[in-house]
Amino acid sequence: MDMQLVKSVYFIGIGGIGMSAEARYFLFQGLTVGGYDKTPSELTKKLVEEGALVNYDDEIDKVDECFKDKDTTLVVYTPAIHPDENHLLSYYINQGFVVMKRAQVLGILTDKFKGLCVAGTHGKTTTSTMTAHLLNHSHLGCNAFLGGISKNYHTNYLLDNKSDYVVIEADEYDRSFHWLHPFMTVITATDPDHLDIYGTKEAYLESFTKYTSLIRPGGALIVHKGLEMKPSVGPDVRIYEYSRTEGDFHAENIRIGGGEIVFDFVTPTHTITDIQLGVPVGVNIENGIAAMALAMLAGATDEEIRQGMKTFEGVERRFDFKLRNDKIVFLSDYAHHPDEIRQCALSLKEIYGDRKITALFQPHLYTRTRDFYRQFADSLSIFDEVILVDIYPAREQPIPGVTSALIYDNLKEGVERSMCTKDQILDIVAGRTFDVLVSLGAGDIENYVPAITEILKDKTGL
Repeated sequence: MDMQLVKSVYFIGIGGIGMSAEARYFLFQGLTVGGYDKTPSELTKKLVEEGALVNYDDEIDKVDECFKDKDTTLVVYTPAIHPDENHLLSYYINQGFVVMKRAQVLGILTDKFKGLCVAGTHGKTTTSTMTAHLLNHSHLGCNAFLGGISKNYHTNYLLDNKSDYVVIEADEYDRSFHWLHPFMTVITATDPDHLDIYGTKEAYLESFTKYTSLIRPGGALIVHKGLEMKPSVGPDVRIYEYSRTEGDFHAENIRIGGGEIVFDFVTPTHTITDIQLGVPVGVNIENGIAAMALAMLAGATDEEIRQGMKTFEGVERRFDFKLRNDKIVFLSDYAHHPDEIRQCALSLKEIYGDRKITALFQPHLYTRTRDFYRQFADSLSIFDEVILVDIYPAREQPIPGVTSALIYDNLKEGVERSMCTKDQILDIVAGRTFDVLVSLGAGDIENYVPAITEILKDKTGL
């Protein structure tokens, strides 16, 4: 389809974080935008306020007539929805509409810019959002399609008509990032995930190798030191390594104390001293190094980088502190992979090692729990206490024998543990005293966070 002929865009799964960013793009272009999602959410409510036409019934007679002209309507869908399970997607395919995956559309929209992409099993949302803030805070500016809601801008889409750059979270699920053509990209981690899609660790790693081959001539790859993945870049693509303490880009003179983290940022050419993290958790040292590397190579100045890092407020659901004082610390984090949970646990131990840290964890997907329950148990055992919630199924059907008990039974000795249903969460919080509590998971446990916050406020007299 010639994108110039598109007058209306219909999103099937419009409430997804990546889908809503694209919906916002088309709204900004003045097109008619609509979509379907299973249930209302804060994202869909916000999209309606911004002008999108959203429905929650997957029957075509519920869809506005403006989305029924195949010559002028583009249909975008998320791979989490299958046509056999959704009447709207089945209708649009059978009627001959142009139907594209979200990632395919993202590739088309971003090819006219210099893409600064962040890929990896974990850390990509925070790192890409941090990169977008650094560039937006600089003389360069940027457009951005993010996988989370920036707390600086209260959105997952940034528009700058004067900038050549677009910051993109490059998602490996369903090989979505193969539709992109990065100018520069960071790869944060390649710990196997989405094995329901890839099947094997080797296939997962090969997918990242393929992704690196898509980097444009003259571009750059910034890869975390020590990854198993083997790059396959063109001859004129620069390769840099980074990590917390080693590599072309790394940190030195790290100072942690008084609720702050400050360090010096070492680059291949010079050192930028006294970088202060706006969100002071240990994992953000590496996230910050990767983001600053992208911003520096794009042309941001030392002072722009220093001020941008200091003013970065974070991403909703990524080390998202709700309460932080001497009586109680409560935060929400999207971590749903064993390595993400390990990073979260180690970061919290680094800051609050003298306090009891409790994790309230909702596993995400039966397949992920089946494949990684031992690794989940190992990572969760870093916490002092673990409260396990029933598995959030998302797109999956139950697998016999796969429950949260698999993780529970493999937690290490000495870790306090319990299990509960979602309905019991608020009663448990109300009946207990916590020192540091973190809510973990990519499912609907986030829906309980506002109520947990209010309960903890009342209990501590805040």
